[in-house]
Amino acid sequence: MEESAAIKRKLREFALASVNELSSSPSSASPGVLRLTDDTLQIHHDSHQIAFDVHLPLLQIFRLGPVQSVCMVEGSDAGKQTSYSRGVAIQFRNEEESEAFHCVFQQWKKEFNGQGGNIPNGANVMTSKSKFDEKIEPSSAKMYFHYYGQLLHQQNMLQDYVRTGSYYAAVMENRTDFFGRVVVDVGAGSGILSLFAAQAGAKHVYAIEASEMAEYARKLIAGNPLLGQRITVIKGRVEDVELPEKADILISEPMGTLLVNERMLESYVIARDRFLTPNGKMFPTSGRIHMAPFSDEYLFVEIASKGLFWQQQNYFGVDLTPLHKTAFQGYFSQPVVDAFDPRLLISPPMCHPMDFTKIKEEELYEIDIPLRFIASVGARVHGLACWFDVLFNGSTVQRWLTTAPGSPVTHWYQLRCVLSQPIYVMAGQEITGRLHLVAHSAQSYTIYLTLSAKMWGPGAEQGGILQTSSCKLDLKEPYYRMSQQQSYPTTQDQPQAQPFLPTQIKSQDFDDTEIMQEPSPNSCVQIDSFMQNT
Repeated sequence: MEESAAIKRKLREFALASVNELSSSPSSASPGVLRLTDDTLQIHHDSHQIAFDVHLPLLQIFRLGPVQSVCMVEGSDAGKQTSYSRGVAIQFRNEEESEAFHCVFQQWKKEFNGQGGNIPNGANVMTSKSKFDEKIEPSSAKMYFHYYGQLLHQQNMLQDYVRTGSYYAAVMENRTDFFGRVVVDVGAGSGILSLFAAQAGAKHVYAIEASEMAEYARKLIAGNPLLGQRITVIKGRVEDVELPEKADILISEPMGTLLVNERMLESYVIARDRFLTPNGKMFPTSGRIHMAPFSDEYLFVEIASKGLFWQQQNYFGVDLTPLHKTAFQGYFSQPVVDAFDPRLLISPPMCHPMDFTKIKEEELYEIDIPLRFIASVGARVHGLACWFDVLFNGSTVQRWLTTAPGSPVTHWYQLRCVLSQPIYVMAGQEITGRLHLVAHSAQSYTIYLTLSAKMWGPGAEQGGILQTSSCKLDLKEPYYRMSQQQSYPTTQDQPQAQPFLPTQIKSQDFDDTEIMQEPSPNSCVQIDSFMQNT
């Protein structure tokens, strides 16, 4: 090992697959060679003799991916920000040669400085354990990046025209925010949002993608050369990679089920703190989790009946009943993901807002939401229904993307937490409780839900709880219930009032996924009227 390290230190010349001045077009790139002397770094194009010859103290190297790096020459300090007078993008022939160079460069710089310091913005960032690794277990991360590295899943998201169309409209309607600006696409996937930003006139887009989808993104972007010449795909995680300049705009699709599933919002916030200029914009800018109690006898019976299998006392001569209780609890520990009829809601919803421009990463580790509703009908409450929306707060147009029940269905659908023990309420009765989300290392959350029915009628002012029901669910393991919506006739077993329709929202005007008028920051969706009995 020591002999191998000594050989690496002696290697001071590296062949490059391509060399390109940052000020030149990508078509001017050509193969070259990189040399390290005692105190300078030299890069020569094979096609001509113009050399990049930099004295070590003025050199910064940014590693953009496994084989891509940028060499920058520091200019003058303007306040707290360092300006750069020249830059060259280099690409090694393979990952092994890239890694060898960065190891040699690190040792070279240490020897030059006469101390064991790290390389600013250099290779050490790629090899040290990142914050992502400290929070997320490796098996979960491996499955996550494998999943998003498949074209079939990217197609599923691209074919969500509510999602993709809302992003396209938000970008193109706010061209003034993107024109001539530096954009960072966080978790770029196929690169579609980067291409939208380039269409809007972005000066340059850095598309950061950690999965193997980065290679497909490069192909897609290369196939659109008029836009692709202003897009650089960087394979890596936002917690690890370095960029040669700050961003004016962050764009991302960090939303998961219940907004926070997959914990990508944390990466979005990290990217904000690492890459965004102080007055930069974020698309999306903020989000809201909406919640309301619901009554759905069909769903409750469907889940409860799954446990009947374990009530068999003679299953091939075996008594299964000892596992019935555990199985029953297991079925009710799964949040239900589907598109439900909004008439199942039995009270106006409330919401929990999140400002992505201000929220701290640590605030996403644990989310505690106190609940309070007033029942509009007498019904059996089977749990809490949840959905979300996000705001693109552009300078020209403020556009919303909603996943509300009754709106055009998205690939997020809606989510319902079902109680194994429903509670009963009367019209006008107060429902209180708590929705508590605790992040875990499998890139999701444990959900703790409690709903209580308070005293109602004469003597209610004295307070007191009549009924309480609680459940614990794993957002990582939902029950995807994608069958067609049930028809809910008016019967004595179903609530007769229909208290919520997204088309009946006070001071709001939905047009598919758009709300043209922004609600006040602290306000939530308010119900204007209720649907009459059918």
